[in-house]
Amino acid sequence: MRYVLDSSVGFKWLVPEKDTAKALQLRNEYRVGIHDLIAPDIFPVEITHALTRAERQGRITTVTGQRLFSDLLNVLPPLFPSLPLLPRAYEISSLMRIGVYDCLYVALAEHESCNMVTADTRLLSNLGPQFPFLVDLTSLP
Repeated sequence: MRYVLDSSVGFKWLVPEKDTAKALQLRNEYRVGIHDLIAPDIFPVEITHALTRAERQGRITTVTGQRLFSDLLNVLPPLFPSLPLLPRAYEISSLMRIGVYDCLYVALAEHESCNMVTADTRLLSNLGPQFPFLVDLTSLP
């Protein structure tokens, strides 16, 4: 199966949270070729932002954050340029009242005709009915 990988799932690869086991299972299945994962080129930027936020919140140390950042760069899925996706992301964002960053992932899934896996429950509840290709991480086998 081919999935657009949301940063909410990718972050769980690095920092233990609820459903991290599911995220790590997806990563392992990607590594052995069971799934193909792709993401927009903002994926590492969003996760790096989340890592520095986790540092500020005291969830991880600066040293740990630097190590996790390095780990991130070693497990990146193929990244797709955001600029060509931006017009559709803007359209979805404007219509659905959802952040453009999230909509770039949705636009990529639409463009590539594949599902998008996310752990963002707000995104799922707001966009799921209109975009049935959004898949909740917890629903994966």
